[in-house]
Amino acid sequence: MDNNDILRKLRFTYDYSDSAMIDIFALAGMKVTRAEVSDWLKKEEDPAFQKMVDVQLATFLNGMIYMNRGKQEGKELPPEERLNNNIILRKLKIALNLKDEDIINILRLVDFELGKPELTSFFRATSQPQYRPLKDQIMRKFLHGLQLSVGRQE
Repeated sequence: MDNNDILRKLRFTYDYSDSAMIDIFALAGMKVTRAEVSDWLKKEEDPAFQKMVDVQLATFLNGMIYMNRGKQEGKELPPEERLNNNIILRKLKIALNLKDEDIINILRLVDFELGKPELTSFFRATSQPQYRPLKDQIMRKFLHGLQLSVGRQE
């Protein structure tokens, strides 16, 4: 999935204002401007659209972790230079304090059945034979289900 799409979906799901997003980036040590945030949120057809690179999205996700879980004393999460859906899902799992069952239930909200062994394969090290790359389709479904689950909590 495109980093900009993920950022847009998270903003919409949690109703983050531009200021809140700037603060989330700042929690992870990245200073961004309102204009940068605005340009990342634009559609690709817009001439002002700016593509978000992996390290920027990783920083935002780290900021979500710090915002929701707090910073560990003396431990700063370095933002990844390269992201994939597996890493993004892991960071969201940590940031939102989700258990495996929570993720499975979120996916059920969009009529997608996923077994626990399949889910855990997404969190394994790439060197393990049981590792499985998380496809864009599942990431889209997870983000849509997350949006639905947040809507139910309000």
